[in-house]
Amino acid sequence: PSKAATKQAKIDVKIDGYLSYFDYDSAVLSQQTLSGLLFVADHLKSYPAVQILIEGHCDERGTAAYNLALGERRATAAKNFLVSLGIAASRIRTISYGEERPVSMGQDESAWSLNRRVEILY
Repeated sequence: PSKAATKQAKIDVKIDGYLSYFDYDSAVLSQQTLSGLLFVADHLKSYPAVQILIEGHCDERGTAAYNLALGERRATAAKNFLVSLGIAASRIRTISYGEERPVSMGQDESAWSLNRRVEILY
């Protein structure tokens, strides 16, 4: 592989698929999430051409409309924090999937806690 391809692969590995989790019915960024987003921001600053998508997700509790709105608030909270760290808003897209893309199909807190997340994709 070329040097450019190798460099690109390193970027993808570092931030693609980054996950951050939320408390029930919350879009508040935890201390752990803030630390992870600092890492993401550092990488974005190192590679100014990189654009990302932040997906907001929820567990299955609540109505579909409520969960879409909550997923959007979660994605927007992550985006706003990255912007506050100097990342251009134009480099970040957000989307909410609400409860439509669970990673765990269980019906208990351990499953629901995995579904309350934002995911950053390259």
